[in-house]
Amino acid sequence: MVARMTAASGAAAGSASGQQTVAVRSPGMLSTIMSISRTEGPRALYSGLAPGLQRQMCFASVRIGLYDAVKQKYTNLLQVDPNQKNIHVRILAGITTGGAAVLVAQPTDVVKVRMQASGGKPRYASSMAAYRTIGLQEGVRGLWKGTVPNVSRNAIVNCTELVSYDLIKEALVSNNLLQDGIRCHFLSAVGAGFFTTLFASPVDVLKTRFMNSRPGQYKGVVDCGATMYREGGFRTFYKGAVPAFLRFGPWNVVMFISYEQLKKQLSSSDDNSNNNSSRGLCFPQILPRCNDLKASVSSRFV
Repeated sequence: MVARMTAASGAAAGSASGQQTVAVRSPGMLSTIMSISRTEGPRALYSGLAPGLQRQMCFASVRIGLYDAVKQKYTNLLQVDPNQKNIHVRILAGITTGGAAVLVAQPTDVVKVRMQASGGKPRYASSMAAYRTIGLQEGVRGLWKGTVPNVSRNAIVNCTELVSYDLIKEALVSNNLLQDGIRCHFLSAVGAGFFTTLFASPVDVLKTRFMNSRPGQYKGVVDCGATMYREGGFRTFYKGAVPAFLRFGPWNVVMFISYEQLKKQLSSSDDNSNNNSSRGLCFPQILPRCNDLKASVSSRFV
């Protein structure tokens, strides 16, 4: 939705170039949803789903999976007290893992944005066809187009999401407002979604506009940002902020609750394994426990 709204405003501005004064009015969220559903069908609202899933599998595994390990590395490197908040360490860890994840997942993001912003007749037959077409027509650089703004965007998103979630959860637990459970995780995730939208929307809109631009439309990222500012001022960079929050909010809730529950299950599994190994538990005794764990994890996501 954000990609389609940003692409629509970019197309309107592009068609208006060369005129002296043009009031560029972009469609709102509801009108965009109704227009897509009416002209392209409800399935069009899920365009780009395949590369979106591919992106999350590559991206989330790096930015979330390595966050705690990188944070511990920075804690040891900077020789800070691990019992303190150490916000600067968390920010460094979030920026590092967020930027590293982009280098791995950038082609999936390019394909996702282009498939979502195409509208009408699909630009590519499938996500695999999109990778192949972009690689043949634009080369490897085409698949990594917009890496600079995307590194900036995802460093901000990752840093804001993970650090704000950590701080909100710690504040709720330390002040005895909530116990460290699902309700605490839910509120912390919603707060993280709000702060992520606030700080990341400008870079997100800039990234989407630049990645979806025609070859040669902009001289670079700075020129793209300057053009957007001339079109509508600072408000242009918050175009699609409402659907962005509606995306970040539920996404953070699902992601963090799933992450916390899986971490809890794996921690209890490790504890049981250590206790069982100390008692010399043999494989036939371990197998039923593994089946119980598998059933428990599956039941949480049904």
